[in-house]
Amino acid sequence: MTPVLVDSDILIDIATDHPRCGKAAAAALLSAGQGARLIVNPLILAELSLALGRIEALEAVLPGDLFRREALPWPAAFLAGRALRAGTARDGRAGLVDLCIGAHAAVRGYRLLTRQPWRYRAAFPRLGLLHP
Repeated sequence: MTPVLVDSDILIDIATDHPRCGKAAAAALLSAGQGARLIVNPLILAELSLALGRIEALEAVLPGDLFRREALPWPAAFLAGRALRAGTARDGRAGLVDLCIGAHAAVRGYRLLTRQPWRYRAAFPRLGLLHP
């Protein structure tokens, strides 16, 4: 099955037990992980670190046996920059970090699990988006 890049918003909702989104995020992650490899990158880790105060908490949320950690591919960084320059984030919905996350999934052929699929649709119309 196609690997799934997990956006930080899903992980933050789960880690903080978000009252409105936490349960749906956990169910979506469980569903996405059935038969598919779950992927994170350093940008996702950085955003998650804003919600978790300690590296130990971050490690607990992203165990290596459940999540493969990948570097941001060079072509993804280029694609994200081009998307930003093209104005696909013009409406303010997707910043450079979001575009890098979406581009990572796009260049690797992954699906992206996110609570906010609209951030990625304009820039990456062929990207497979999963959401709670």
